[in-house]
Formats: sequence, C-alpha cells, structure tokens
Amino acid sequence: MKKKPATAHAQELFIGLVRLHVLHHAAESPIFGLGIIQELGRHGYRLGPGTIYPLLHAMERRGWLRSRQLIVNNHSRKVYVATPAGRKALAHARKQVRELYEEMCEGR
Repeated sequence: MKKKPATAHAQELFIGLVRLHVLHHAAESPIFGLGIIQELGRHGYRLGPGTIYPLLHAMERRGWLRSRQLIVNNHSRKVYVATPAGRKALAHARKQVRELYEEMCEGR
C-alpha cells in the first residue's frame, strides 16, 4: 500500500472545516466557485476547481446548498446559497466546533 504524503493526510482532516467554511459563507450571501476558492485561500487553504466544485455539488445533493444561474458581465455564473437544512446543519456544527475548540485550545 502506497503511503500518502503528510499534506494529503492534512487535506483529509481539513475538508470538514472547508465544508463548514463554505456553508458559513453561503448562509451569509450567495457564493460561487472561484470566489470561495479565493476566500478559502485567504485562510490558508489551497484548493483548486477540481476540489471545490465536486464539494459544492455534493453539498447541493446533500440538501445544504441550492444553486441558480446568474448572468454576470454577459457570462453565466452558478451561485450557491445555504438552504434551511444547511443553516440548521451549520448551527449544530457551530456548537460542536465551539466545544472542540474549548477542549483543544482552552484546556477545558
């Protein structure tokens, strides 16, 4: 069995955080693929279209996001917003993340 590089293992851990980050922004305002890639990049995540678009599609299939096509500068753009189910999942996840943060970072 071929060993994965350390960065691949980190990527596996971070993908859940990426989903939460995407859902957080989609709950605030509509997002689109390149925009969320850039936003995540500001937080240190290095994701490309081959990662983010399948993630967005999976979150839409799961019922957490809803998409629609917009015309922006004469180009079609698919934008995503959080659904009520996505907002509910995000609220639950926030509680879990807070509890984990307190345990890991504040020594509680």
